[in-house]
Amino acid sequence: MSLEAIKFDRADPHNVSVSVLDQLLLPYTTKYIQINTIDDGFSVIKTMQVRGAPAIAIVGSLSVLMETQLLGMESFTKTQYFYDLSGFEEIRARLSERLDFLLSSRPTAVNLSNSLTEIKNILNKSTNLQGFNKNLCDYVCKLIDEDFANNVRMGDNGANFLLQSLKGEGFNDDFAVLTICNTGSLATSGYGTALGVIRSLWKESQKNSSINNTEKKAKLNNIPKMVRVFPLETRPYNQGSRLTAYELVHDSIPATLIPDSSIAYRIKTSPIPIKAAFVGADRIVRNGDTANKIGTLQLAIICKQFGIKFFVVAPKTTIDNVTTHGDDIVVEERNPNEFKIVTGTAMDMDTNEPKLTKKGEPYSAKVGIAPSEIDVWNPAFDITPHELIDGIITEEGVYTKTTEGAFDLASLF
Repeated sequence: MSLEAIKFDRADPHNVSVSVLDQLLLPYTTKYIQINTIDDGFSVIKTMQVRGAPAIAIVGSLSVLMETQLLGMESFTKTQYFYDLSGFEEIRARLSERLDFLLSSRPTAVNLSNSLTEIKNILNKSTNLQGFNKNLCDYVCKLIDEDFANNVRMGDNGANFLLQSLKGEGFNDDFAVLTICNTGSLATSGYGTALGVIRSLWKESQKNSSINNTEKKAKLNNIPKMVRVFPLETRPYNQGSRLTAYELVHDSIPATLIPDSSIAYRIKTSPIPIKAAFVGADRIVRNGDTANKIGTLQLAIICKQFGIKFFVVAPKTTIDNVTTHGDDIVVEERNPNEFKIVTGTAMDMDTNEPKLTKKGEPYSAKVGIAPSEIDVWNPAFDITPHELIDGIITEEGVYTKTTEGAFDLASLF
């Protein structure tokens, strides 16, 4: 199993290489796709071979770096006709068009928009291709390194906040949490956002296993501990069952996969009390309204009904400081066939094991699950209003609402 979604070899800044894990083939097949151009970046983002707002921004930015790196190679420039290489102004104009094209691969995820805006700023300030490439490489390296560091901070911020809240309520027992989509290492540069909080909670729950002192163990036994995760299957592409479940198994975190439609009944019947839900975000607007994977809104509504804390976890790069209200977020609608046809690893009907090719590799298959003539509505995201959100967890801390029920996110802009 691999949790490395993005392979970025930066040992030689003048000759970097990038490949991304094809997440459509998980959990049975591990295959990496080479990224050489902006077209490659557009393709893996559009088809959701790479997904997760932070990872999308990183891969998009890396694809720009790879394409402009090619423009400095004589072996490439001798055979290409797309760019006018007579001067940097001509390169700048064409590259600006390419950045707009790349943005259209995933309009809902604000991280990609923010990164491409920053790249345009670097482009406009540059006077030659060599200088632009150096500054772009520095920017992308910083983007990746800061994303990982911020993920760990977010995870610890969220875990500490929930544990302190539970203790403040007088709750000192074992508990479970809910999550939707995939918000872990596969969606970021590593560790994760919402799944990063779950990783930090699990780390806290395991502390007393390595302590020999009886008194210390007894004290730790009197604090709340997360002992199980309930990941939702998540449409489209079942990213919860294929990816989040994959990561939880990889990290040996106790988890039970549940259908999207079973949330209320799972909460009502769970032998372990469910005390929180952690979700990621593709865009958070000024008032706290949040765009995230389809199904997040119903999860928030159900949590509100049962009195379960609902947290959005995202880096401040996911904050859209221009859009004021969730109604103004453009929600992407996916191809109907992604819903009517299930793509996955072919399984032997007798053994329930993956079918293998002559090379011993699992092979993919498509299975139709709906009439081909049926109309389909297949939105990739929904909008959760801030009224249903108890806290927004970032690398800067946990933001809660005022007594008037409003979020003040101005310090993140």
